[in-house]
Amino acid sequence: MDLPVAPPAFDATRGTGRRRRADLGADIGAGCGLVLLELIALAVIFGLWFLSGFNLDPAKTVPPDPLWTYLAAAGGVGVLARVAAAVAARAGAMVTVVGQAVMAGLVCVVVLGGVALQSHQEQRCRDTPSASGCAGRDQGMPTLT
Repeated sequence: MDLPVAPPAFDATRGTGRRRRADLGADIGAGCGLVLLELIALAVIFGLWFLSGFNLDPAKTVPPDPLWTYLAAAGGVGVLARVAAAVAARAGAMVTVVGQAVMAGLVCVVVLGGVALQSHQEQRCRDTPSASGCAGRDQGMPTLT
């Protein structure tokens, strides 16, 4: 006589079984939503930087603020994209992982380009203080004395 056998309650083996993945529709929705929110955040950050040098008085020239604080905020968006990619990888949402990895790479390129641009601007202002965009503002990051 054969007794009925119940399936195992918990199988912790890592065999050739089917891997658990997130629902594809939810994965695509989450990935697109996160990318959209991050693009909006970057647009707000660099829009504020653009508005810092905007003035309606035609007789006055106002240079924009240094980029350092805006680049730090953009770097924060990149860090959040990396965290979201790690969480999505743990949940098995591969579309979101790829989207967040691309977004983190884009933010990295933008931040490195901004650092190069701001460093070049500060070097130009140190070499020629009367150059356009240099007069009337404190240049660069604070120095330790």
